[in-house]
Amino acid sequence: MADRADIIRIEGLNKWFGQFHVLRDINLTVGAGEKIVICGPSGSGKSTLIRCINQLETHQVGTITIEGKEIHAEMKNIEALRAQVGMVFQNFNLYPHLSVLDNLTLAQVWVHRVPRREAEDRARHYLERVHIPDQAEKFPGQLSGGQQQRVAIARALCTKPQIMLFDEPTSALDPEMIKEVLDVMIELAEEGMTMVCVTHEMGFARKVANRVVFMDDGRIVEEAGPEEFFLDPQTDRGRMFLSQVLDH
Repeated sequence: MADRADIIRIEGLNKWFGQFHVLRDINLTVGAGEKIVICGPSGSGKSTLIRCINQLETHQVGTITIEGKEIHAEMKNIEALRAQVGMVFQNFNLYPHLSVLDNLTLAQVWVHRVPRREAEDRARHYLERVHIPDQAEKFPGQLSGGQQQRVAIARALCTKPQIMLFDEPTSALDPEMIKEVLDVMIELAEEGMTMVCVTHEMGFARKVANRVVFMDDGRIVEEAGPEEFFLDPQTDRGRMFLSQVLDH
């Protein structure tokens, strides 16, 4: 959005896994408060791109800048970056042997040195925010998939991030659980959180996104507002993708 400062700027980004060129000359900016949905076929590089933003994957060529600071694998304060950039994964990544409350306080206490009482108060606040305050003492295995993903969202929020990254957050869920997770994400979007979300949930994209970024073969093929993309995609590849996902 032109009237807001860019909180993320990606320029000339390239990444390889061995000989496989997974990201090719990616250029993307995200304004503060913007909601970007990244979509595309499997293997197009979507997840790798957002994992590069918080350096869970390292890039070989190009630059990623967050709030004016270039990030890279050799950063000394990488954990401070990851506190600023929250991440929600496809498969929850909760510790099964810890209670929900302990899952939410672990990184706060041991990585970010938050006093335990403050960490627990913050954890309960965010469990309230994702509408499961009564699940704090349970273990992940006692929760539904949708509840587990909402715990994962609350855990990411506990570091008070500037940016939230979502990597296919509903793809491991049964259909009836998808809505409860998307509803929480919509609430975050409405509250002004900067979000970059990889998803196949096109209804969510249409409702929430400021821009849709369509990727194929490691490249950004199209980038447009949601109505523009869904009603009038500019490439054959975009039209083919939409014909497949909107039919299901």
